[in-house]
Amino acid sequence: MSTPSDPRALPALYRLSSLAGRTGDPRDALDEMLDILLDTFGADAGSIALLNPTTGQLETEVQRGAPDTARFALKPGHGVTGWCLLNARSLLVPDVGFEPRYIAVRAATQCEMAAPMHDEDHLMGVIDLESDRAEGFAPADLALLERLAQEATHVVRQLWRTRGLQAKARQLETLLTTGQSLVAKLETQQLFATLTRDARLMMQARACLLFIYDTATATIRCVATDSADLIVAPAGELPVATCLAASALHTRRQLAVADIQSPDFQGVADLPADLSLRSALLTPLLYEGEALGVLVVFHDRLHRFDDDEKRACLTLASLGAVALQNARLYARVFQSEETLRKNEQLTTLGLLAAEIAHEIRNPLTVLKLLHGGLGLDLAPGDPRHTDLRVINEKLDQLEGIVLRVLQFGRAPAELHSRWSLADIVHDTLVLVRPKLAQARVGVRFTPPAAPFIVDAHKGQLQQVLLNLLFNSMDAMPNGGELVLTLGVEHHTAFLDVADTGTGIPADIRDRVFHSFLTSRPGGTGLGLAIAKRILESHHGSIALVATGPAGTIMRVCLPLAKNTS
Repeated sequence: MSTPSDPRALPALYRLSSLAGRTGDPRDALDEMLDILLDTFGADAGSIALLNPTTGQLETEVQRGAPDTARFALKPGHGVTGWCLLNARSLLVPDVGFEPRYIAVRAATQCEMAAPMHDEDHLMGVIDLESDRAEGFAPADLALLERLAQEATHVVRQLWRTRGLQAKARQLETLLTTGQSLVAKLETQQLFATLTRDARLMMQARACLLFIYDTATATIRCVATDSADLIVAPAGELPVATCLAASALHTRRQLAVADIQSPDFQGVADLPADLSLRSALLTPLLYEGEALGVLVVFHDRLHRFDDDEKRACLTLASLGAVALQNARLYARVFQSEETLRKNEQLTTLGLLAAEIAHEIRNPLTVLKLLHGGLGLDLAPGDPRHTDLRVINEKLDQLEGIVLRVLQFGRAPAELHSRWSLADIVHDTLVLVRPKLAQARVGVRFTPPAAPFIVDAHKGQLQQVLLNLLFNSMDAMPNGGELVLTLGVEHHTAFLDVADTGTGIPADIRDRVFHSFLTSRPGGTGLGLAIAKRILESHHGSIALVATGPAGTIMRVCLPLAKNTS
């Protein structure tokens, strides 16, 4: 060990210890440390290599006096630095020409000394210094280097711990805010943009790309990019076999790449053509074991991704996968809602046609009776015999058309089956949940203990409920609340739909179930009329219970199925 009489000790120790308060970046601290050590010992070259716990190798972090291409990784025991790591001991080589363990990196090097960086028996790395003069370092220099290596280890550990706490706080905050934000994103492109932006900020990375995986075509496509400056992302559908993302997709595990600019990764299809990008972390988006895509973050310098960073990125990717699946499911719900809307329009047309046919049948019957009773006495061969026959045939044809329309407008009895009224209400609410959320309308519905079984056509009853729900939402343009209540009276189930809307205008309250009556711009005025007709075909009814500035209550009644209570 160095003695207090060594005039270099105190200034060097002070300069090293002050780094903890002057910089928050361990990499910047290592840079300054090496400069301090080179200055203290008058060394011509040097490096600080850290142990990679994943590979078990020494990897050069900072160096001076050697070309950048001299950066490499050493296994424990290889070279002077590898020997120091393996044996946890310092080593002084006065003349490298007589040292078989020496691995030449610089032709000018004549003398080398190295000291391990360790605290509490945990090895962190090795400090290596070189001199262009034989015996350029003395045993006193090695003793001082050991002391300075201890201080350097302490400073780096402290910076790592501080930065780790800051990173965890930042990651936790990002995960909380991003999680809340992602679940509210129903439009996929907004979701993609949020995910890549928050991932880059959380990881303090240069850029972040999101690729979505298409299993049918075995291709990936970049759907979002976020970067500190302009990064041109790979375009088009990329065969996954030609991509670095293939490893993360197939193994369902993260992949960390120390240097994507190395020859091993030249020509990889999914890496941006930007030479400033160095290290990358690829994280698969997994949902119930299925890989939906890959989230890739890039640093613009060599970076070792620690376990905390990997876990945070994996958690964020998992949130993204759930949000993406959620958005896809909502898209399907919207499609189902659109289908129901189209079915409602078709039903409206069918019922309207049935109503017209019903009105036509009565005068048509009168025409047939009057025609049959005319008793025209026409001479044989009179051409009007043909006219009368044609008129009779056309009357029969019209009657047949009217009957077919009326039969088509009725719901076939075989389509009726037994349903739990609570289940029908629940399924309908699931269909309109996205629309309710967009309209800022809350829903309260507590299914009763009894199932309330009814004989019904489920699709038609859902159409009735959809009409009531949509009417209520239209009455609450600034949001509100819907309360659905199920009950039973005298072997009849009832459903009350109460809203907090503006109420029905007084001048039309008595005629709300009439056809073509509406107070809403763009409305057809057929919704409640159709609902009433559907319920009457189910031997049920619909009624306006109450309406006013505080809201409206509509009641639907249906007879309970026989043999139920």
